[in-house]
Amino acid sequence: MEIIFLGTSSAVHSYTRNHPAIILKAFGETMLFDCGEGTQRQLIFAKVSPMKISKIFLSHYHGDHILGLPGLLQSMNFREREKKLTIYGPKGLYDLKDSLFKLGYSKIEFPIEFIEIGSQTIESDEDYIIKSQHVNHNVPCLAYSVEELKKPRFNREKAIELGVPVGPDFGRLHNGEEVEIDGKIIKPEQVLGPPRKGNKITYSGDTTPCSEMVDFAKDSTILIHESTYMSEDADKAVENFHSTSADAAKIAKDSNSKELILTHFSTRYTQTDRLLKEAKEIFENTKLAKDFMKIDI
Repeated sequence: MEIIFLGTSSAVHSYTRNHPAIILKAFGETMLFDCGEGTQRQLIFAKVSPMKISKIFLSHYHGDHILGLPGLLQSMNFREREKKLTIYGPKGLYDLKDSLFKLGYSKIEFPIEFIEIGSQTIESDEDYIIKSQHVNHNVPCLAYSVEELKKPRFNREKAIELGVPVGPDFGRLHNGEEVEIDGKIIKPEQVLGPPRKGNKITYSGDTTPCSEMVDFAKDSTILIHESTYMSEDADKAVENFHSTSADAAKIAKDSNSKELILTHFSTRYTQTDRLLKEAKEIFENTKLAKDFMKIDI
């Protein structure tokens, strides 16, 4: 799994920070979380092909999170994309769809599926599960999590001891199926170890601190959380439905996350190290996101 930060500012660009957008490469797919203005140019610098993006997850519809979408879709069309693209978002997505298709004279001729979602499991297969959760912003807004699903370890020696021949029956047992050997039923639990936790990445979207976010981020390997303000500007955070760096750190601590990545910084702070210092006093394993920063898990 690889995370690439394309944009880490909040509502206003800076010289070094673009509007919010994050790439996740995992399970043979390239997924995009939010699509602020300038995202397609950031993709060029990050050497990520927009044609490989299979899914886009929008946290909400404030401009800094979506204004890169029209250009990105039109560029995909110019490059004769044929592969289907799926776009997820909270209530209001179908209104956004109508606006996108009416904007300018450009046609979108490749298939796009728009799926409006709430707090739910979005996708699940044997390799991963993707979930969404409503959080507390001044418009409908979602957090997202992507969790790797790992099978329990297979005890090869135990299987052989029980008379299971080396071969396809090993795979059936590892996949949770019973097998019959010489009239005897061998159950998966006889040869499988305890459940294993896979990596979990959680992205907050825009939110004030809330219990929903703590519960949703539980046991995250990496929690990516908005950190628009410092505690000295907590009144502005409350007024604008955002979080401080201390708020994000408390959520990381309370959710038992392993690592916190702060992002979505107000341009009022030219020295973002102050936000990092404030967060690390509460949750030591904290980092500041930067445009084009990559994390391999």
